[in-house]
Amino acid sequence: MIFTSEQVSMGHPDKICDQISDAILTDCLKHDKASRVAVETLIKDDKVIVAGEVTTNHHYDTMAIVKSVLEPLGMLKFNLIDLIGKQSSDIAQGVDSGGAGDQGLMFGYATNETKEFLPLPYVLATKALLKLKDLDHSLLGLDAKAQVSYDYDKKRIDTFLISTQHKEEASLATVTGIVSHVMLEVAKDYKLNTDFKMLVNPTGRFVLGGSFADAGVTGRKIIADTYGGACRHGGGAFSGKDPSKVDRSGAYMARKIACDLVREKIAKRCEVQIAYAIGKKEPVSIYVNTFGTSEYSDESIVEMIRVRYDLTPQGIIKELDLLNVDYTKTTCYGHFGKADLPWEV
Repeated sequence: MIFTSEQVSMGHPDKICDQISDAILTDCLKHDKASRVAVETLIKDDKVIVAGEVTTNHHYDTMAIVKSVLEPLGMLKFNLIDLIGKQSSDIAQGVDSGGAGDQGLMFGYATNETKEFLPLPYVLATKALLKLKDLDHSLLGLDAKAQVSYDYDKKRIDTFLISTQHKEEASLATVTGIVSHVMLEVAKDYKLNTDFKMLVNPTGRFVLGGSFADAGVTGRKIIADTYGGACRHGGGAFSGKDPSKVDRSGAYMARKIACDLVREKIAKRCEVQIAYAIGKKEPVSIYVNTFGTSEYSDESIVEMIRVRYDLTPQGIIKELDLLNVDYTKTTCYGHFGKADLPWEV
């Protein structure tokens, strides 16, 4: 079985938007823990549109926040359209009483195939882009994507693909030399084969990148944000949403539960689903699939979860200390597998 996962860099246009949305959220929560935030961002060329709902006592500066994200990415000039309003009082009525901010279903996943409890091809793709970022090569740009196809039967990398933005003067041969070294390093770090099929910038050229090549929108990289497609996804994005939105907090709690089950050797691989109704405190359902890797039945694990965890939105926020998280640390290179995040402990 060959399974493929991908990751994108911080310079990808969708990730630029996620960074702006999470920066606004983090700034609001830093100054007002009762802030309610749901911000979407769209970027194309030098035009940035932020829209959504923010209710807070903090006098945040949207222009300054957007600037703080874009300047390190080399965008020194931009045009901002601010379409942020306030949260609906109808929604607030349910949330203020401790209920979920919306209906929805969230999935969490963990596997013992890596120390991060994440799927191996996803980890390899992510580590490759992190190495490229740390390399900070003068000939490479900030927009990049990595994709790894891993053969689980043969326990080897089948194909390693990286497309990266580069300077005009950089030849494909030069870019290939830089990137191939990163691929080989990642494979060696995980004691895997280095004779995989190697693809670098398959179109042969990637000079124009970021928002000047493609439009970006918050929440379009939900698979890269989570498990690389190895488990199901409820469909809700994370970035720009405060933790009263169970799209985010519920997914983080489902991940923690899955990690706890694998860490404690109750299962080798586990998928957890939690579902909510808007305005209701308790989840309407809990589902577990251990894929035959546990001596316990999935039904008995569900009962274990009900007893062990407070799955009300306020219970999750308290358990994971979600009002004191710097959400800008989650935005790029995955929301999971980072040791300093409370749902990973």
